[in-house]
Amino acid sequence: MASLSRWALLAALPSALAAAPAYTPEQLARLAKAGEENMRVCKYIGWTWAALVGAMLVYRWSLELLCHVRKLANLNHGTSSDGRQKYFSIPDEKFSAMKNHLITAPLLKKRHNREFKLSAATNVGTLPGRLQTLFLVGYLAMSIALTVITIDWHTPDQWYDDGLNRTGYLAVMNMIPLFVLAGRNNPLIFLLGISFDTYNLIHRWIGRIVVFEAVAHTAFWLAKKTFTMPDAKAWAVIASSMAHSEKIMTGTIGTFAFVGLLLSSPSIFRHAFYETFLHVHIVLAIIAIVGTWMHIEEEKSKVFLVAAVSFWIIERIIRIVSIIRRNVGNGGTKAEVEALPGDAVRVTLRIAKPWKFRPGQHIYMYMPSVGLWTSHPFSLAWSSEDDDPHNEKGLPMSRQDIFAAKQTTMSLIIRRRTGFTDTMFKKAELSPAGKFTTTAFVEGPYGNQSFASYGTVMLFAAGVGITHQVPHVRDLVAGYSNGTVATRKIVLVWIIQSPEHLEWIRPWMTSILGMDKRRDILKILLFVTRPRSTKEIHSPSSSVQMFPGKPDVGALLSKEQEKQVGAMAVSVCGTGSLADDVRKGVRERCNFARKGLYVGTIYVGCMEEDKK
Repeated sequence: MASLSRWALLAALPSALAAAPAYTPEQLARLAKAGEENMRVCKYIGWTWAALVGAMLVYRWSLELLCHVRKLANLNHGTSSDGRQKYFSIPDEKFSAMKNHLITAPLLKKRHNREFKLSAATNVGTLPGRLQTLFLVGYLAMSIALTVITIDWHTPDQWYDDGLNRTGYLAVMNMIPLFVLAGRNNPLIFLLGISFDTYNLIHRWIGRIVVFEAVAHTAFWLAKKTFTMPDAKAWAVIASSMAHSEKIMTGTIGTFAFVGLLLSSPSIFRHAFYETFLHVHIVLAIIAIVGTWMHIEEEKSKVFLVAAVSFWIIERIIRIVSIIRRNVGNGGTKAEVEALPGDAVRVTLRIAKPWKFRPGQHIYMYMPSVGLWTSHPFSLAWSSEDDDPHNEKGLPMSRQDIFAAKQTTMSLIIRRRTGFTDTMFKKAELSPAGKFTTTAFVEGPYGNQSFASYGTVMLFAAGVGITHQVPHVRDLVAGYSNGTVATRKIVLVWIIQSPEHLEWIRPWMTSILGMDKRRDILKILLFVTRPRSTKEIHSPSSSVQMFPGKPDVGALLSKEQEKQVGAMAVSVCGTGSLADDVRKGVRERCNFARKGLYVGTIYVGCMEEDKK
């Protein structure tokens, strides 16, 4: 009988809910006041973001101005004994300490980029840096504080509703930075000079906060039903609401979609099944957004959601425009993929509408015959002007014909891993002459970087990470010859497993070694970690030296620091352990400023695909 009564009550609830009395004037006034308070709390988040962006803008562009002034001041001044170069090499002690203990510091002692792994193929993720952790903890603390402030926790009937509304507002408000930071075309990347990897880290943590707020929003609604009604009636009301109320049903679907996003996004799943993760992530995000839109009744909250979705749509439109702009016309973009020794491929792109190549640029490459519609990021390693094999005009008769007979090619070196890169390598290896040509699409370029204002530049690379450093070497050597850079000393340290890896960049390095005044500025140190015999280790010249084993990063930095010219830049692209070693060496030598030695350093990372 009790069961029949429960089902009868459940069947009668829809009409009972529909006939529920309207809010009293007092309740409406309280809800209006709570809505104003919730909007005020959301504005606090907006002003916090505005203050952070403003402070970072001042910091970033102050450094840009300093770099520009330093470059102009040192274009025609050469050695460390020169007053101008030495002046810019002496850092401020307080700024050095801030870099050492906060800006470039790992969370604990050393580990930051080196990944935690359960096995050779199972990546659990990395530790954030100290400054990143400070921001994330601060943002989480602010979110918790804004969730609980100004709520009357002593009045049960009131705090259920207030908590319900507050968490709903905050969840939707946080979707704006969540969507903005997820895009490759995020304007803050250029404005603040912060890497996409850092924004992606913040995106993931803000996503977790949004899920927390969404779950708390649902929990407040459930708590009000279960704590203010008898159990049987409470669960009957809950079940009926979920079945017959569009608002409750869509809100429930949205919450489950958010929880699904959280459960499917740990690093171990992202790295092991990236393509699957990406598609599941997009589908669940769409379900969550649609469910949230249908759930929301307040127009003010919908404005936040419209803003968030608008950023996503605009970012996708920019991607599409970039793909069309770079790849449509002139026969489209073609990619020649050549298998290389050491499980790598060289991809030579003949882009339909190329751009001016700069060091530090990367692209997202689509190759439908290998990876369907998926794209992957790669650093651009080289650019050159080649004869157009498809030009049929014959002997050039004018200046326009001469330019038309040339075609810009851009090249990548990609190490074979799993998924897309493995399929591409196997296809090239099985093709005639170890290479094949296919249609490709290029999105970008993204980013650029210049060390032209530094007197001394040290570039560390491991394996395929050399693709990030070769463009810097060519750019700085050419600039030194032309008198357009302040750089007077370049040291390239490349760590490889086998001498056969030298074939990856042999034609490009041959070109660099033949450049004017190269011997005056460039020194190359090659470290072979797994030589087959000692005969493989030989130094071609005093400026190109080869050594067995791994380098002592700290010793190399100290040696170059003793003969440093001007401000010093240190860049690394390679394995996580190498990046941590370089960071440790740089931080230790920031302290030397207190001992009267002069050192100015910068730490630079590289694209995700180039770290492997």
